[in-house]
Amino acid sequence: MEALERNNATNSYRFGTIDYIVFLGMIVLSTTTGIYFGCIKKSKPKLEDTEPTLPTTTPVVRRKHDFGSEKMSEYLLGSRNLKVFPVAMSLIASYISGVTILGTTSEIYNYGTQYWFIAIAIVLQGIAVSYIYIPVFCALQVGSSYEYLEMRFHSVIRSIASFMFILDEILFLPFIVYVPALALNQVSGINLHVIAVVIVVVCVFYTFVGGIKAVVHTDAWQVLVMFLSVLAVAVLATYYADGWDALFNDASKGGRLIFTNTNPSPYVRHTVWSVLIGGFSYWTSFNAVNQTMVQRYMSLPSLKKARASMAIFTIGVAAFVSVCCYVGLLIFEMYKDCDPLSSGLITHDDQLLPLFVVQSVGHIYGMPGLFIAGIFGAALSSLSVVLNSTSLVILEDIVRGCFKMKPSERASTILVKSTIIVLGFVAISLVFVLEQLSGILSICTSMTAIAAGTTFGLFTLGMLVPWANTVGTAVGGIASALLAGWISFGTQFTIAAGELNSQKLPISVEGCVGNVTMPQNIWVDEEQVFPLYRLSYHWINPIGVATAILVGALVSLVTKPTEMKSLDPDVISPVIHRFLPKDCFQGRNLHAQAHKNLLNSST
Repeated sequence: MEALERNNATNSYRFGTIDYIVFLGMIVLSTTTGIYFGCIKKSKPKLEDTEPTLPTTTPVVRRKHDFGSEKMSEYLLGSRNLKVFPVAMSLIASYISGVTILGTTSEIYNYGTQYWFIAIAIVLQGIAVSYIYIPVFCALQVGSSYEYLEMRFHSVIRSIASFMFILDEILFLPFIVYVPALALNQVSGINLHVIAVVIVVVCVFYTFVGGIKAVVHTDAWQVLVMFLSVLAVAVLATYYADGWDALFNDASKGGRLIFTNTNPSPYVRHTVWSVLIGGFSYWTSFNAVNQTMVQRYMSLPSLKKARASMAIFTIGVAAFVSVCCYVGLLIFEMYKDCDPLSSGLITHDDQLLPLFVVQSVGHIYGMPGLFIAGIFGAALSSLSVVLNSTSLVILEDIVRGCFKMKPSERASTILVKSTIIVLGFVAISLVFVLEQLSGILSICTSMTAIAAGTTFGLFTLGMLVPWANTVGTAVGGIASALLAGWISFGTQFTIAAGELNSQKLPISVEGCVGNVTMPQNIWVDEEQVFPLYRLSYHWINPIGVATAILVGALVSLVTKPTEMKSLDPDVISPVIHRFLPKDCFQGRNLHAQAHKNLLNSST
């Protein structure tokens, strides 16, 4: 009887007409944007200024990167002439997905506010990416980030990193689709699999038709809708709550206000050290060298604009994650006396936020629709970014780079667009697998940390360790992937076997209607578990990165290190240039002097 009453309370807030109008507006705008940029608005050819030819004195001859044709360059990079703000919004969309929104709020509810320190890590990574990594890609004008690894080391390293990226994105696809489908199912009752199919079909359509221009410009307003929806929920829920004093007092009494946990143990889920170090490493590894991000940096015409887009991205993401953390506190305030999972209102932690929305502000016309539109927009934007970037990597790094093929413009177009469709089918298929898993944030972070940490370690080794060679880089990458994979998968198996204690903070069911009992937590002796399997998920990425760099640097030293005098300085980060021998810059200095003389002679 009590369960029936609870279900009726939730069902009373099902989608109404206004909610469906708001939600369908998101779908219509997404598809029309793809049609507009794919079929109506085309780039006008630019007249290039002709200059006298300079002597060929640069160390490396830079090729004009057009993926085999100007048409493919426009489809995949927007002819490197996009605007800062849309690209910045697309950068945010590259990382902020439904996983972040639902995962972050449930993380705060279950484990407290120590995770809020991730905002500091985000700001620090923005500085590192802008001044260490982006200048290298801009100087080399790469089409794919993994092209750098061939310039610096060998084509084999490039191919391995490219395959790792593709595997990483395929693993991430179902998370992107499943989370918003779960949220919409919670508030509307529509079958989860039907929702998943709609998400994929809409996204595949406008990505297929419009290319990166459709993706970037659709991302821009989707991110705005996403931020507005979460902010509206935060503001209205605060208004209907008992006030800030009660909010923070209850959070403190419930043990959720945690900001100074300096416990040095690597086994504690969230500490100052694990969140700052692990968060910085993970966010930097993704935003510095991942193709989904680098492709957007390269779609801008200059380094200055790339840095500007990163600055907007950093501020926007830090603010958005902070709002999500605050909403997590609001959720605890509402359910502090009756945990929804224990009372049977939900079956997964990731349903916390949708339940909170329908029960706290669901009576306001259009609010559930706006919230779902935000979650749906986050899914569409993240999925379109993955589809677009992965298709580029398959064309540029696998077909043209690994197999040394030179497909025609028509063949390239067919390959890229076919890849987008195939990835859509893969995403739908893997959703069925993901349904069996719980705890979105930690699983997603652990899985992607393997590829992200290893790849980031290879790039960092190349840009910051001048003596690194191909053998050292290969050995470092293999060691990193094996160690991170061993820890990550070993941890997941250990958790599945029930050999680790839950670190969730205390909950209550005293305020629940009816006879609701607390779940029984069986204590286990974790001392019997292998130490690496007990690590907080935050440490998996930095361990992988550190392993790649340290092993790669040491092996390079004992296997004929790279002759630094022969290095092209453009493949080394500018922060290291002061430590390079002057011989590296001779070709560049000659080129600069020739250019200066040419300009003087023309005036």
